[in-house]
Amino acid sequence: MVRLALSPKILHGLDFGAPAAERDIGRGLEKYFVESPAYRRVEAGDKTIVIGSRGSGKSAIFQMLARRERSRGTRVIELSPDDYSYELLSATMAAEDAGSWAKHGAYAAAWKYLLYVLIMKEVARKGMRLARGGADIHRYIRDNHSTVGMGPLSLLVSYLKRLETVKLGPIEAGARTRELDRLYKLEEIHNLLPSLRRVLDGVRVVVLVDELDRGWDSSEDAQAFVSGLFQACVSINGLHDNLRVYVSLRQELYDDIPALYEDAQKHRDLLETVRWSPDSLLKLIARRIRHSAREMGYDRDVLDRAGDLSCWNAVFGNPPGIPAAGSFAYVAERTLHRPREIIEFCTAALDAARDRHPTLPLPLGAIGWAEPGYSADRAQDIAAEFRFQYPGLLGVFDAFRGRGPVVDRDDLEFVCLELVTGEIRVSAASWWLRERSPENLIEILWQVGFLKAKPNGDDSPFVGVHEVAHLNLAAVRRFEVHPMFQSYLGVSPG
Repeated sequence: MVRLALSPKILHGLDFGAPAAERDIGRGLEKYFVESPAYRRVEAGDKTIVIGSRGSGKSAIFQMLARRERSRGTRVIELSPDDYSYELLSATMAAEDAGSWAKHGAYAAAWKYLLYVLIMKEVARKGMRLARGGADIHRYIRDNHSTVGMGPLSLLVSYLKRLETVKLGPIEAGARTRELDRLYKLEEIHNLLPSLRRVLDGVRVVVLVDELDRGWDSSEDAQAFVSGLFQACVSINGLHDNLRVYVSLRQELYDDIPALYEDAQKHRDLLETVRWSPDSLLKLIARRIRHSAREMGYDRDVLDRAGDLSCWNAVFGNPPGIPAAGSFAYVAERTLHRPREIIEFCTAALDAARDRHPTLPLPLGAIGWAEPGYSADRAQDIAAEFRFQYPGLLGVFDAFRGRGPVVDRDDLEFVCLELVTGEIRVSAASWWLRERSPENLIEILWQVGFLKAKPNGDDSPFVGVHEVAHLNLAAVRRFEVHPMFQSYLGVSPG
Protein backbone atom coordinates (compact mmCIF):
# COMPACT_ATOMS: atom_id res chain seq x y z
CA MET A 1 0.00 0.00 0.00
CA VAL A 2 1.31 3.45 -0.96
CA ARG A 3 1.86 5.84 1.94
CA LEU A 4 0.41 9.17 0.92
CA ALA A 5 1.98 12.48 1.95
CA LEU A 6 0.26 15.76 1.19
CA SER A 7 1.82 19.20 1.19
CA PRO A 8 0.44 21.78 3.65
CA LYS A 9 -0.36 23.86 0.55
CA ILE A 10 -3.40 21.66 -0.01
CA LEU A 11 -4.86 22.58 3.37
CA HIS A 12 -6.75 25.64 2.19
CA GLY A 13 -8.05 23.88 -0.92
CA LEU A 14 -9.09 20.69 0.83
CA ASP A 15 -12.86 20.25 0.66
CA PHE A 16 -14.97 17.40 1.99
CA GLY A 17 -18.02 18.61 0.09
CA ALA A 18 -21.36 20.01 1.19
CA PRO A 19 -23.42 18.06 3.74
CA ALA A 20 -26.52 18.44 1.54
CA ALA A 21 -26.46 16.60 -1.81
CA GLU A 22 -28.48 19.36 -3.49
CA ARG A 23 -25.54 21.72 -2.96
CA ASP A 24 -22.84 19.09 -3.33
CA ILE A 25 -23.87 18.10 -6.86
CA GLY A 26 -22.31 21.32 -8.14
CA ARG A 27 -19.11 20.88 -6.11
CA GLY A 28 -17.95 17.50 -7.35
CA LEU A 29 -20.38 14.85 -6.11
CA GLU A 30 -20.32 13.15 -9.51
CA LYS A 31 -16.56 12.68 -9.23
CA TYR A 32 -16.41 11.29 -5.69
CA PHE A 33 -19.81 9.65 -5.31
CA VAL A 34 -19.65 6.22 -3.65
CA GLU A 35 -21.54 3.89 -5.98
CA SER A 36 -22.83 1.44 -3.42
CA PRO A 37 -24.76 -1.78 -4.11
CA ALA A 38 -27.85 0.09 -2.87
CA TYR A 39 -27.36 2.74 -5.54
CA ARG A 40 -26.89 0.16 -8.27
CA ARG A 41 -30.12 -1.60 -7.32
CA VAL A 42 -31.99 1.72 -7.45
CA GLU A 43 -30.41 2.72 -10.77
CA ALA A 44 -31.39 -0.64 -12.27
CA GLY A 45 -35.00 0.01 -11.26
CA ASP A 46 -35.13 -3.04 -8.99
CA LYS A 47 -35.79 -0.79 -5.97
CA THR A 48 -38.03 2.28 -6.15
CA ILE A 49 -38.70 3.14 -2.48
CA VAL A 50 -35.51 4.40 -0.79
CA ILE A 51 -35.58 4.43 3.01
CA GLY A 52 -32.96 5.85 5.34
CA SER A 53 -32.29 8.20 8.23
CA ARG A 54 -31.84 11.90 7.65
CA GLY A 55 -28.35 12.52 6.28
CA SER A 56 -27.89 8.91 5.14
CA GLY A 57 -27.46 9.80 1.45
CA LYS A 58 -30.93 9.33 -0.03
CA SER A 59 -30.79 12.69 -1.79
CA ALA A 60 -27.30 11.95 -3.11
CA ILE A 61 -28.64 8.78 -4.71
CA PHE A 62 -31.44 10.77 -6.36
CA GLN A 63 -29.11 13.56 -7.50
CA MET A 64 -26.76 11.09 -9.16
CA LEU A 65 -29.64 9.10 -10.63
CA ALA A 66 -31.06 12.27 -12.18
CA ARG A 67 -27.68 13.26 -13.68
CA ARG A 68 -27.02 9.84 -15.19
CA GLU A 69 -30.54 9.36 -16.52
CA ARG A 70 -30.44 12.76 -18.25
CA SER A 71 -27.10 11.87 -19.82
CA ARG A 72 -28.85 8.89 -21.44
CA GLY A 73 -31.64 11.04 -22.85
CA THR A 74 -34.20 10.18 -20.18
CA ARG A 75 -36.87 12.74 -19.34
CA VAL A 76 -36.41 13.39 -15.60
CA ILE A 77 -38.99 15.03 -13.34
CA GLU A 78 -37.72 16.10 -9.92
CA LEU A 79 -40.16 17.17 -7.22
CA SER A 80 -38.56 19.33 -4.55
CA PRO A 81 -39.96 19.79 -1.02
CA ASP A 82 -41.44 23.17 -1.98
CA ASP A 83 -43.41 21.45 -4.75
CA TYR A 84 -45.44 19.19 -2.49
CA SER A 85 -44.50 19.54 1.19
CA TYR A 86 -47.11 18.39 3.69
CA GLU A 87 -46.45 21.60 5.63
CA LEU A 88 -48.02 23.66 2.82
CA LEU A 89 -50.70 21.15 1.95
CA SER A 90 -52.03 20.71 5.48
CA ALA A 91 -53.04 24.37 5.67
CA THR A 92 -55.44 23.98 2.75
CA MET A 93 -57.31 20.73 3.48
CA ALA A 94 -60.11 19.81 5.87
CA ALA A 95 -58.83 17.67 8.71
CA GLU A 96 -59.48 13.94 8.76
CA ASP A 97 -61.76 14.35 11.78
CA ALA A 98 -63.86 16.93 9.92
CA GLY A 99 -65.91 14.21 8.28
CA SER A 100 -63.61 11.17 8.21
CA TRP A 101 -63.47 11.13 4.43
CA ALA A 102 -61.04 8.26 3.85
CA LYS A 103 -57.99 10.32 3.06
CA HIS A 104 -55.72 7.34 2.45
CA GLY A 105 -57.62 6.49 -0.72
CA ALA A 106 -58.06 10.16 -1.59
CA TYR A 107 -54.35 10.91 -1.35
CA ALA A 108 -53.46 7.83 -3.41
CA ALA A 109 -55.87 8.96 -6.15
CA ALA A 110 -54.63 12.57 -6.01
CA TRP A 111 -50.97 11.50 -6.16
CA LYS A 112 -51.66 9.27 -9.17
CA TYR A 113 -53.49 12.11 -10.87
CA LEU A 114 -50.65 14.56 -10.18
CA LEU A 115 -47.90 12.19 -11.30
CA TYR A 116 -49.69 11.10 -14.46
CA VAL A 117 -50.37 14.72 -15.42
CA LEU A 118 -46.71 15.67 -14.81
CA ILE A 119 -45.56 12.71 -16.89
CA MET A 120 -47.93 13.58 -19.73
CA LYS A 121 -46.89 17.24 -19.61
CA GLU A 122 -43.26 16.13 -19.87
CA VAL A 123 -43.79 13.87 -22.89
CA ALA A 124 -45.99 16.51 -24.56
CA ARG A 125 -43.41 19.28 -24.23
CA LYS A 126 -42.61 21.32 -27.31
CA GLY A 127 -40.09 19.51 -29.50
CA MET A 128 -40.98 16.02 -28.25
CA ARG A 129 -41.91 13.57 -31.03
CA LEU A 130 -44.92 11.60 -29.85
CA ALA A 131 -45.81 8.11 -31.02
CA ARG A 132 -49.12 7.35 -32.70
CA GLY A 133 -51.91 8.27 -30.29
CA GLY A 134 -49.79 10.91 -28.53
CA ALA A 135 -51.95 13.64 -29.99
CA ASP A 136 -54.62 12.72 -27.43
CA ILE A 137 -52.18 13.52 -24.64
CA HIS A 138 -51.17 16.79 -26.25
CA ARG A 139 -54.80 17.91 -26.61
CA TYR A 140 -55.61 16.97 -23.01
CA ILE A 141 -52.65 18.92 -21.64
CA ARG A 142 -53.42 21.90 -23.90
CA ASP A 143 -57.08 22.01 -22.91
CA ASN A 144 -56.76 21.26 -19.19
CA HIS A 145 -53.26 22.09 -17.91
CA SER A 146 -51.90 24.99 -19.91
CA THR A 147 -52.18 27.49 -17.03
CA VAL A 148 -48.81 29.14 -16.44
CA GLY A 149 -47.65 28.89 -12.82
CA MET A 150 -49.89 25.94 -11.91
CA GLY A 151 -47.34 24.03 -9.82
CA PRO A 152 -47.41 20.43 -8.59
CA LEU A 153 -48.83 21.36 -5.19
CA SER A 154 -51.69 23.25 -6.84
CA LEU A 155 -52.50 20.21 -8.98
CA LEU A 156 -52.46 17.91 -5.96
CA VAL A 157 -54.63 20.28 -3.93
CA SER A 158 -57.10 20.79 -6.77
CA TYR A 159 -57.79 17.07 -7.04
CA LEU A 160 -58.00 16.59 -3.28
CA LYS A 161 -60.44 19.52 -3.12
CA ARG A 162 -62.65 17.86 -5.70
CA LEU A 163 -62.74 14.71 -3.57
CA GLU A 164 -63.24 16.70 -0.39
CA THR A 165 -66.11 18.73 -1.88
CA VAL A 166 -67.98 15.64 -3.04
CA LYS A 167 -67.41 13.69 0.18
CA LEU A 168 -68.28 16.50 2.60
CA GLY A 169 -70.70 18.51 0.45
CA PRO A 170 -74.52 18.48 0.50
CA ILE A 171 -74.87 15.97 -2.36
CA GLU A 172 -77.45 13.18 -2.57
CA ALA A 173 -75.88 9.91 -1.47
CA GLY A 174 -76.22 8.04 -4.77
CA ALA A 175 -74.79 10.88 -6.83
CA ARG A 176 -72.00 11.33 -4.31
CA THR A 177 -71.03 7.67 -4.59
CA ARG A 178 -70.97 7.79 -8.40
CA GLU A 179 -68.89 10.98 -8.47
CA LEU A 180 -66.43 9.67 -5.90
CA ASP A 181 -66.07 6.44 -7.85
CA ARG A 182 -65.29 8.46 -10.97
CA LEU A 183 -62.68 10.53 -9.14
CA TYR A 184 -61.03 7.56 -7.39
CA LYS A 185 -60.77 5.72 -10.72
CA LEU A 186 -59.22 8.77 -12.43
CA GLU A 187 -61.80 8.65 -15.22
CA GLU A 188 -60.63 12.06 -16.45
CA ILE A 189 -57.32 10.60 -17.63
CA HIS A 190 -57.91 6.85 -17.60
CA ASN A 191 -58.65 6.71 -21.34
CA LEU A 192 -55.27 8.39 -22.01
CA LEU A 193 -53.17 5.65 -20.40
CA PRO A 194 -53.08 3.41 -23.53
CA SER A 195 -51.75 6.42 -25.48
CA LEU A 196 -49.19 7.06 -22.76
CA ARG A 197 -48.02 3.44 -22.98
CA ARG A 198 -47.44 3.83 -26.72
CA VAL A 199 -45.49 7.05 -26.16
CA LEU A 200 -43.36 5.32 -23.52
CA ASP A 201 -42.35 2.70 -26.07
CA GLY A 202 -40.02 5.37 -27.47
CA VAL A 203 -39.10 7.54 -24.48
CA ARG A 204 -38.02 6.83 -20.90
CA VAL A 205 -39.37 8.95 -18.03
CA VAL A 206 -38.08 8.98 -14.45
CA VAL A 207 -39.84 10.79 -11.60
CA LEU A 208 -37.95 11.49 -8.35
CA VAL A 209 -39.88 12.48 -5.22
CA ASP A 210 -37.47 13.36 -2.42
CA GLU A 211 -37.63 14.87 1.10
CA LEU A 212 -41.15 14.11 2.32
CA ASP A 213 -40.57 15.27 5.89
CA ARG A 214 -41.25 19.00 5.78
CA GLY A 215 -44.05 19.76 8.23
CA TRP A 216 -44.41 16.12 9.28
CA ASP A 217 -46.51 15.90 12.46
CA SER A 218 -47.46 12.19 12.66
CA SER A 219 -51.15 13.04 12.23
CA GLU A 220 -53.50 10.77 10.31
CA ASP A 221 -53.51 13.31 7.50
CA ALA A 222 -49.71 13.32 7.33
CA GLN A 223 -49.67 9.53 7.26
CA ALA A 224 -52.24 9.52 4.46
CA PHE A 225 -50.11 12.03 2.52
CA VAL A 226 -47.12 9.66 2.55
CA SER A 227 -48.89 6.31 2.29
CA GLY A 228 -50.95 7.64 -0.61
CA LEU A 229 -47.77 8.48 -2.48
CA PHE A 230 -46.39 5.01 -1.73
CA GLN A 231 -49.48 3.39 -3.25
CA ALA A 232 -49.41 5.72 -6.27
CA CYS A 233 -45.73 4.96 -6.91
CA VAL A 234 -46.28 1.20 -6.89
CA SER A 235 -49.32 1.51 -9.16
CA ILE A 236 -47.74 3.83 -11.75
CA ASN A 237 -44.57 1.75 -11.98
CA GLY A 238 -46.68 -1.08 -13.35
CA LEU A 239 -47.70 0.94 -16.42
CA HIS A 240 -44.54 0.52 -18.53
CA ASP A 241 -40.92 -0.58 -18.14
CA ASN A 242 -39.78 2.83 -19.44
CA LEU A 243 -41.54 4.65 -16.59
CA ARG A 244 -40.12 4.72 -13.07
CA VAL A 245 -41.30 6.72 -10.06
CA TYR A 246 -38.83 6.78 -7.17
CA VAL A 247 -39.70 7.94 -3.65
CA SER A 248 -37.45 8.49 -0.66
CA LEU A 249 -38.74 8.18 2.91
CA ARG A 250 -37.06 8.90 6.20
CA GLN A 251 -36.78 5.74 8.28
CA GLU A 252 -38.76 7.18 11.19
CA LEU A 253 -41.60 8.21 8.87
CA TYR A 254 -41.76 4.72 7.45
CA ASP A 255 -41.78 3.24 10.97
CA ASP A 256 -44.49 5.71 12.04
CA ILE A 257 -47.06 4.83 9.36
CA PRO A 258 -48.97 1.58 10.04
CA ALA A 259 -50.57 1.61 6.57
CA LEU A 260 -47.12 1.26 4.98
CA TYR A 261 -46.47 -2.02 6.77
CA GLU A 262 -49.47 -3.60 5.06
CA ASP A 263 -48.22 -2.41 1.67
CA ALA A 264 -44.63 -3.39 2.50
CA GLN A 265 -45.65 -6.99 3.01
CA LYS A 266 -46.76 -7.07 -0.63
CA HIS A 267 -44.00 -4.88 -2.03
CA ARG A 268 -41.00 -5.49 0.24
CA ASP A 269 -38.93 -6.33 -2.82
CA LEU A 270 -39.21 -2.67 -3.92
CA LEU A 271 -37.72 -1.24 -0.69
CA GLU A 272 -34.06 -0.24 -0.44
CA THR A 273 -32.77 0.74 3.00
CA VAL A 274 -29.64 2.90 2.94
CA ARG A 275 -27.08 1.85 5.55
CA TRP A 276 -23.41 2.70 6.08
CA SER A 277 -20.56 0.97 7.88
CA PRO A 278 -17.29 2.49 9.14
CA ASP A 279 -15.52 1.03 6.08
CA SER A 280 -17.95 2.65 3.64
CA LEU A 281 -17.74 5.98 5.49
CA LEU A 282 -13.94 5.82 5.26
CA LYS A 283 -14.26 5.18 1.53
CA LEU A 284 -16.53 8.22 1.22
CA ILE A 285 -14.05 10.55 2.93
CA ALA A 286 -11.03 9.08 1.11
CA ARG A 287 -12.65 9.73 -2.26
CA ARG A 288 -13.19 13.35 -1.34
CA ILE A 289 -9.58 13.70 -0.22
CA ARG A 290 -8.38 12.20 -3.52
CA HIS A 291 -10.63 14.56 -5.47
CA SER A 292 -9.28 17.65 -3.68
CA ALA A 293 -5.68 16.46 -4.14
CA ARG A 294 -6.23 15.88 -7.88
CA GLU A 295 -7.73 19.35 -8.19
CA MET A 296 -4.55 20.69 -6.56
CA GLY A 297 -2.36 18.88 -9.12
CA TYR A 298 -1.40 15.66 -7.34
CA ASP A 299 -0.63 12.62 -9.48
CA ARG A 300 -3.77 10.56 -10.10
CA ASP A 301 -1.91 7.21 -10.12
CA VAL A 302 -0.32 7.87 -6.73
CA LEU A 303 -3.67 8.87 -5.27
CA ASP A 304 -5.43 5.85 -6.71
CA ARG A 305 -2.79 3.46 -5.36
CA ALA A 306 -3.03 4.95 -1.88
CA GLY A 307 -5.52 3.03 0.27
CA ASP A 308 -8.46 4.72 1.93
CA LEU A 309 -6.80 4.71 5.33
CA SER A 310 -3.61 6.20 3.82
CA CYS A 311 -5.69 9.06 2.43
CA TRP A 312 -7.27 9.63 5.83
CA ASN A 313 -3.92 9.54 7.66
CA ALA A 314 -2.43 11.99 5.16
CA VAL A 315 -4.92 14.56 6.46
CA PHE A 316 -5.58 13.61 10.08
CA GLY A 317 -2.75 11.27 11.01
CA ASN A 318 -2.19 9.44 14.28
CA PRO A 319 0.20 10.14 17.14
CA PRO A 320 2.79 7.44 17.89
CA GLY A 321 1.41 4.48 19.78
CA ILE A 322 -2.13 4.91 18.44
CA PRO A 323 -3.45 2.26 16.03
CA ALA A 324 -3.36 3.22 12.36
CA ALA A 325 -7.14 3.69 12.21
CA GLY A 326 -7.30 5.35 15.63
CA SER A 327 -8.31 8.87 14.62
CA PHE A 328 -10.83 7.63 12.05
CA ALA A 329 -12.33 5.17 14.52
CA TYR A 330 -12.66 8.04 17.01
CA VAL A 331 -14.58 10.17 14.49
CA ALA A 332 -16.75 7.30 13.18
CA GLU A 333 -17.68 6.35 16.74
CA ARG A 334 -19.12 9.85 17.16
CA THR A 335 -21.60 9.42 14.35
CA LEU A 336 -24.73 7.36 13.73
CA HIS A 337 -22.94 6.14 10.59
CA ARG A 338 -24.50 8.83 8.41
CA PRO A 339 -22.45 10.50 5.67
CA ARG A 340 -23.67 13.98 6.58
CA GLU A 341 -22.35 13.60 10.11
CA ILE A 342 -18.84 12.51 9.16
CA ILE A 343 -18.64 15.22 6.48
CA GLU A 344 -19.66 17.86 9.03
CA PHE A 345 -17.24 16.58 11.69
CA CYS A 346 -14.30 16.42 9.28
CA THR A 347 -15.10 19.85 7.85
CA ALA A 348 -15.32 21.34 11.35
CA ALA A 349 -11.95 19.79 12.30
CA LEU A 350 -10.38 21.13 9.11
CA ASP A 351 -11.77 24.62 9.71
CA ALA A 352 -10.58 24.59 13.32
CA ALA A 353 -7.05 23.53 12.28
CA ARG A 354 -6.46 25.93 9.39
CA ASP A 355 -5.57 28.84 11.65
CA ARG A 356 -4.03 26.87 14.52
CA HIS A 357 -1.99 24.18 12.77
CA PRO A 358 -1.37 24.95 9.10
CA THR A 359 0.48 21.69 8.34
CA LEU A 360 -0.47 18.16 7.33
CA PRO A 361 -1.24 15.70 8.70
CA LEU A 362 -3.32 17.52 11.31
CA PRO A 363 -2.79 16.58 14.95
CA LEU A 364 -5.35 14.49 16.77
CA GLY A 365 -6.13 17.64 18.74
CA ALA A 366 -7.78 19.17 15.66
CA ILE A 367 -10.61 16.70 16.09
CA GLY A 368 -10.87 17.67 19.74
CA TRP A 369 -11.07 21.38 18.82
CA ALA A 370 -14.09 20.68 16.64
CA GLU A 371 -15.86 18.17 18.84
CA PRO A 372 -17.75 20.47 21.28
CA GLY A 373 -19.43 22.42 18.50
CA TYR A 374 -20.10 19.31 16.46
CA SER A 375 -21.57 17.48 19.46
CA ALA A 376 -23.88 20.39 20.31
CA ASP A 377 -25.04 20.67 16.70
CA ARG A 378 -25.79 16.97 16.47
CA ALA A 379 -27.73 16.92 19.76
CA GLN A 380 -29.88 19.78 18.51
CA ASP A 381 -30.28 18.21 15.07
CA ILE A 382 -31.39 14.84 16.46
CA ALA A 383 -33.88 16.57 18.76
CA ALA A 384 -35.20 18.54 15.77
CA GLU A 385 -35.39 15.38 13.66
CA PHE A 386 -37.88 13.91 16.14
CA ARG A 387 -39.57 17.16 17.11
CA PHE A 388 -43.04 16.02 16.12
CA GLN A 389 -42.92 12.54 17.64
CA TYR A 390 -41.03 13.66 20.78
CA PRO A 391 -41.14 17.45 21.22
CA GLY A 392 -38.71 18.82 23.78
CA LEU A 393 -36.36 15.86 23.33
CA LEU A 394 -33.30 18.06 23.86
CA GLY A 395 -34.47 18.65 27.43
CA VAL A 396 -34.59 14.88 27.96
CA PHE A 397 -31.00 14.63 26.72
CA ASP A 398 -30.03 17.38 29.17
CA ALA A 399 -31.20 15.25 32.09
CA PHE A 400 -28.01 13.23 31.55
CA ARG A 401 -25.75 16.28 31.71
CA GLY A 402 -22.67 15.78 33.87
CA ARG A 403 -23.38 12.11 34.54
CA GLY A 404 -21.01 9.30 33.66
CA PRO A 405 -21.01 7.90 30.13
CA VAL A 406 -21.91 4.35 31.25
CA VAL A 407 -24.99 3.63 33.32
CA ASP A 408 -26.42 0.43 34.78
CA ARG A 409 -30.01 -0.44 33.94
CA ASP A 410 -31.30 0.22 37.46
CA ASP A 411 -29.79 3.71 37.48
CA LEU A 412 -31.05 4.40 33.96
CA GLU A 413 -34.58 3.32 34.88
CA PHE A 414 -34.47 5.61 37.91
CA VAL A 415 -33.48 8.62 35.77
CA CYS A 416 -36.22 7.75 33.28
CA LEU A 417 -38.72 7.38 36.14
CA GLU A 418 -37.82 10.87 37.34
CA LEU A 419 -38.37 12.18 33.82
CA VAL A 420 -41.76 10.55 33.23
CA THR A 421 -43.07 11.54 36.69
CA GLY A 422 -41.83 15.12 36.41
CA GLU A 423 -39.27 14.87 39.22
CA ILE A 424 -36.74 16.06 36.65
CA ARG A 425 -38.33 19.10 35.06
CA VAL A 426 -38.01 19.44 31.30
CA SER A 427 -39.64 21.58 28.66
CA ALA A 428 -43.44 21.87 28.82
CA ALA A 429 -43.39 20.65 25.23
CA SER A 430 -42.39 17.21 26.50
CA TRP A 431 -45.99 16.29 27.36
CA TRP A 432 -45.49 12.86 25.81
CA LEU A 433 -43.28 11.83 28.75
CA ARG A 434 -46.35 11.54 30.99
CA GLU A 435 -47.68 8.77 28.74
CA ARG A 436 -44.51 6.67 28.96
CA SER A 437 -43.04 4.17 31.36
CA PRO A 438 -39.30 4.13 32.14
CA GLU A 439 -38.96 1.10 29.86
CA ASN A 440 -40.72 2.96 27.02
CA LEU A 441 -38.41 5.93 27.46
CA ILE A 442 -35.31 3.72 27.33
CA GLU A 443 -36.64 2.27 24.06
CA ILE A 444 -37.15 5.77 22.64
CA LEU A 445 -33.66 6.92 23.65
CA TRP A 446 -32.27 3.81 21.97
CA GLN A 447 -34.30 4.34 18.79
CA VAL A 448 -33.24 7.98 18.36
CA GLY A 449 -29.59 7.00 18.81
CA PHE A 450 -28.96 8.62 22.19
CA LEU A 451 -28.18 5.37 23.99
CA LYS A 452 -25.97 2.45 23.07
CA ALA A 453 -26.37 -0.96 24.71
CA LYS A 454 -24.07 -3.78 25.79
CA PRO A 455 -26.03 -6.89 24.77
CA ASN A 456 -23.77 -9.80 25.71
CA GLY A 457 -21.94 -9.19 28.95
CA ASP A 458 -18.81 -7.31 29.90
CA ASP A 459 -16.67 -8.41 26.95
CA SER A 460 -19.06 -7.22 24.23
CA PRO A 461 -18.92 -3.69 22.80
CA PHE A 462 -21.70 -1.15 23.18
CA VAL A 463 -23.83 -1.03 20.04
CA GLY A 464 -26.32 1.50 18.73
CA VAL A 465 -29.49 1.26 16.70
CA HIS A 466 -27.49 2.15 13.58
CA GLU A 467 -25.39 -0.97 14.14
CA VAL A 468 -27.99 -3.47 15.35
CA ALA A 469 -31.49 -2.67 14.16
CA HIS A 470 -33.22 -5.14 16.52
CA LEU A 471 -32.18 -5.83 20.09
CA ASN A 472 -33.94 -7.21 23.15
CA LEU A 473 -33.44 -4.13 25.30
CA ALA A 474 -35.28 -5.71 28.23
CA ALA A 475 -32.34 -8.08 28.68
CA VAL A 476 -29.65 -5.36 28.50
CA ARG A 477 -28.09 -4.40 31.85
CA ARG A 478 -25.58 -1.72 30.83
CA PHE A 479 -25.98 1.30 28.57
CA GLU A 480 -23.79 4.11 27.32
CA VAL A 481 -24.63 7.65 26.29
CA HIS A 482 -23.64 7.67 22.63
CA PRO A 483 -20.19 9.33 22.28
CA MET A 484 -21.68 11.79 19.77
CA PHE A 485 -23.61 13.45 22.62
CA GLN A 486 -21.00 13.22 25.36
CA SER A 487 -19.11 16.45 24.70
CA TYR A 488 -22.36 18.44 24.53
CA LEU A 489 -23.49 16.99 27.88
CA GLY A 490 -20.14 17.41 29.59
CA VAL A 491 -19.82 13.66 30.03
CA SER A 492 -16.26 12.52 30.66
CA PRO A 493 -15.26 9.54 28.48
CA GLY A 494 -15.16 6.27 30.37
